[in-house]
Amino acid sequence: MGNRRVFLKLSGEALAGDKKTGFDEATVKGVALQVKEAADAGVEIGIVIGGGNFWRGRSSDAIERTKADQIGMLATIMNCIYVSEIFRSTGMRTEIFTPFMCGTMTKLFSKDGANEAFEQGKVVFFAGGTGHPYFSTDTGIALRAIEMEADVILLAKAVDGVYDSDPKKNPDAKKYDRISLKEVVEKQLQVIDLTASQMCRENNKELLVFNLNDAGAIAKAIKGEQISGTVVTAQ
Repeated sequence: MGNRRVFLKLSGEALAGDKKTGFDEATVKGVALQVKEAADAGVEIGIVIGGGNFWRGRSSDAIERTKADQIGMLATIMNCIYVSEIFRSTGMRTEIFTPFMCGTMTKLFSKDGANEAFEQGKVVFFAGGTGHPYFSTDTGIALRAIEMEADVILLAKAVDGVYDSDPKKNPDAKKYDRISLKEVVEKQLQVIDLTASQMCRENNKELLVFNLNDAGAIAKAIKGEQISGTVVTAQ
């Protein structure tokens, strides 16, 4: 059984490719073509993007946390506007929602408005996080996926799943095929942050962690096909 509505989390750094900052158009175009394949198959797709290719606010002690987080929210909006345009260039229709007004650049989020965009066959971007400081984009996607009744949250990362230790540092790191959020929290595996983990557990929301760079993985994951990754169960 394939997915009906999925939420995909892309890291900002992943969009930067080898440049590590800003955008790498070829990388984003590659993501767009995979998303289009799944969208053309009838899957409703919501997207949340991190802001790490522009801003890592917690690295600076000179800026107060609330202001740092606000800069991060704006970074995610820039990312969504850019990625949305690349998506459009491949023939997709898109809509960007934010939890606060951004002039005419985005629409103010409401569940009804987002559902309407899904019904119109649009890929829907949820930018600006939760709109509040002290909440990450992990919490942002958990909140919106729960609110919008998504079937699954897909986390496209630079690794191909969840490991018991960092596979870059430990060649003997063991990969999990399935693991519960309870175990993730207990073992401090840092798949998503604690707030997002707790929300997913309470609302029975499953996650799939997989490698963004595996050929065709995004399209397959969105369509609910079998891929190499880790299923993170709510219970």
